[in-house]
Amino acid sequence: MSRFFATGSDSESEESSSADELTPKAPGGNFKQSLLISDDEEDTKRVVRSAKDKRFEELTNLIKTIRNAMKIRDMAKCLEEFEQLCRAFLKSKTIVDKEGVPAFYIRLLADLEDYLNQLWEDKEGKKKMNKNNAKALSTLRQKIRKYNRDYETEVAAYKENPQESADEEEEKEAGGSGSSSDSEGEAGEDGVLPGRSPLRDDDDDDDDEDWGSDTVDSGSESSDEGEGKSSLAVVFLKKTQEGEKSGEKRVSKKKKPKKKERLEEEAEEEGGEEVEGGWEKVKGGAPMVKEKPKMFAKGTEINVPVVVKKLNEILQARGKKGTDRAAQIELLHSLATIAGENNLGQGILVKIKFNIIASLYDYNPNLAAFMKPDMWKKCLDCIDELLDILFEHNNIFIGENIAEDNESLAISDQPFRVRGCILTLVERMDEEFTKIMQNTDPHSQEYVDNLKDEGHVCGIIDRLLDYMETKGSTEEICRIYLRRIMHTYYKFDYKAHRRSLGLQGETKSEQDQEESEGEDSAVIMDRLCKFIYAKDRTDRIRTCAILCHIYHHALHSRWYQARDLMLMSHLQDNIQHADPPVQILYNRTMVQLGICAFRQGMIKDAHNALLDIQSSGRAKELLGQGLLMRNMQERNAEQEKIEKRRQVPFHMHINLELLECVYLVSAMLLEIPYMAAHEFDARRRMISKQFHHQLRVGERQPLLGPPESMREHVVAASKAMKMGDWRTCHSFIINEKMNSKVWDLFPETQRVREMLVRKIQEESLRTYLFTYSSVYDSISMGTLSEMFELEIPTVHSIISKMIINEELMASLDQPTQTVVMHRTEPTSLQNMALQLAEKLGSLVENNERVFDLKQGVYGGYFNRDQKGGYQQNKSYNRDQKGGYQQNKGGYNRGGYRNQNHQSNY
Repeated sequence: MSRFFATGSDSESEESSSADELTPKAPGGNFKQSLLISDDEEDTKRVVRSAKDKRFEELTNLIKTIRNAMKIRDMAKCLEEFEQLCRAFLKSKTIVDKEGVPAFYIRLLADLEDYLNQLWEDKEGKKKMNKNNAKALSTLRQKIRKYNRDYETEVAAYKENPQESADEEEEKEAGGSGSSSDSEGEAGEDGVLPGRSPLRDDDDDDDDEDWGSDTVDSGSESSDEGEGKSSLAVVFLKKTQEGEKSGEKRVSKKKKPKKKERLEEEAEEEGGEEVEGGWEKVKGGAPMVKEKPKMFAKGTEINVPVVVKKLNEILQARGKKGTDRAAQIELLHSLATIAGENNLGQGILVKIKFNIIASLYDYNPNLAAFMKPDMWKKCLDCIDELLDILFEHNNIFIGENIAEDNESLAISDQPFRVRGCILTLVERMDEEFTKIMQNTDPHSQEYVDNLKDEGHVCGIIDRLLDYMETKGSTEEICRIYLRRIMHTYYKFDYKAHRRSLGLQGETKSEQDQEESEGEDSAVIMDRLCKFIYAKDRTDRIRTCAILCHIYHHALHSRWYQARDLMLMSHLQDNIQHADPPVQILYNRTMVQLGICAFRQGMIKDAHNALLDIQSSGRAKELLGQGLLMRNMQERNAEQEKIEKRRQVPFHMHINLELLECVYLVSAMLLEIPYMAAHEFDARRRMISKQFHHQLRVGERQPLLGPPESMREHVVAASKAMKMGDWRTCHSFIINEKMNSKVWDLFPETQRVREMLVRKIQEESLRTYLFTYSSVYDSISMGTLSEMFELEIPTVHSIISKMIINEELMASLDQPTQTVVMHRTEPTSLQNMALQLAEKLGSLVENNERVFDLKQGVYGGYFNRDQKGGYQQNKSYNRDQKGGYQQNKGGYNRGGYRNQNHQSNY
């Protein structure tokens, strides 16, 4: 039966509607139907509602559900719906700020709290509850108590006059329902559409669309059922006059702009509220800039509790997904401005400043990321402003131990108490500065520009240091002192150096003069470090302070103070247990100590200090100046990121080429004389493996040209020193190329060059005597003095030390100023024979031990004693004449240096 007849039964209509659902529609039908809907039909179907109505309807629906759950004591449902209600209320925040908190919402909060308290006191009722409801009751009670703190005044007002607030609410609800019923009535009246001919395809499509929409509004149709039956024939009569249709179309076209105007007027009446799902005007392809949300509703009295509440609302969004961090920072800045305009006191201003700086640090969620330049400038300015407030107002107390409940932010006779730690913020600022320098290209102008901010950073640290000395604890003073030390220890004090040399130049300006008259860095370091030594309780801060103090002493050539401090601290005993940044600082200090010893002419001490770092082949990595290429098995991507964060900024680097050159030159001055003295000794040990490696690399080269690199210069100088040619050695070590690469980098360049020349002359003299002593019967000290351009007392001193240490078998003839050689050293043939004899002896002993393992008896040379061990009865000793004789004991080398007899074989 056709669905056009309203007299059909319900079952028939259901069957027909289900059959219609099952019948497939043409793919282009919907598009066609949508085109053929008249504008009048669109106007009648759409009901424009404000965002306020939508939001409040959502809230009332949730409140009804909660009240129903309260009636049946379903606490789990209450908890679930209350959480949804809180979320829905948060969404309608903009509307609530303008209109105020709705009365029905406050009524529910008050009733729900009373209801929960009543249930909580009913002990027997709680026992009868199931586990889920009991758990939901305790959770909901805690939540509602915490949530109602923000609405204490409104809830208290409702509880005082519950009847009045309830009447007001009923009036509002009645007004809202009346307006909605009026709109529905208007829609129902306008909804009666003139019928169209069912014979035309186009009209059929229109009618299908109309009936399809009418089925949705079945409620309104059923109410007007009686009228529908009487006017059914009128509805389906065809109107033959086409002029009416064209007139209707014209009217509908005219209605379009009116509809738009009406929408705009309604939007204006709502006070600029955004209609959800509505359209937005676009100019030039870009959306219009939205107005910033108002901080407070119009007419709100701005006081400290209101500002603190707003601050907490802003901070609640911190860290959540989708939060615009830049907008949060702007909101906090505007909140600080409002607090300042309303003269709410410095306490609330300090609290907001703390949160602004914390938000700036949180702008980059990734730990490895560094701050952008604009954020960095804002951060420095905010910290400066915060310090200005703290210095101007002595009645502000800040600390991490102050609980939020105990804060005193309002203006009163008592001092302000604010929760926060300025020291932590400054330490984080210092770390951010290090990250900025680590992530900037060191060879660019940007690095230089960023480095200029270090003066500002040090200024903030100095200001905080002054503040902490008056108001901080001992532990906090030690922490800020260490920050100041870390910015001072690696810098060479040129002004103090000039003053020590008496080279006080003419200053260009008063500022330069004031700086030159300022306190020396040595005095500052001494004062800060000694305070930490005396007061600090943590090993880490004290260890860092000692290492920085040693580094600063070594940098300024105070060798003995630096050495004594290092030896007295015993840091080398347990530094392996320290964390990696402290180990890097220790390595840097040892390297600087070695370079200082080299400048002072302590070659052996310099070599010992640099040996561990240079022999590892990983000096770059150990000093935190870069990472070496490694396999992924040794270090994964995460470890690599961690190690990159430990790197030292470029302006603090130690020149690795200078370091290697100092080490190789020290090794040359020690190794070449030692090699000449023990040329034929089979048991000779290497002082420096790296130096020997460089020598072997130089020997393997098929074609030797003039040296190019620093290493080639040192190898060429070593070969010249081996021959006793100190002038050639000097020309390879000190020349224009080496000066520009290495020696000019030292503060006292000329003094270092003079020391090097002197050391080369002395070691070349020792090498010459070791190498050619077998050629001479005697040699004049005057001749040696002329050859090596040394004073005769110096030559006398060097030779005397060699004779005392039994390195040279000779004696000094004082009247003639000559060195008489004793010729007791064996020749090369004799040395080779001695080595052969020693090796044969060890070979015999090893063979006998192997034979003993197989036979159980040691070849007749050893007999078992009563305890089961072995006893040696016979062996051989070399006598002073070079022969062998049987004796008890092991192989002992006889005297080679008998002054009365030469060796006989």
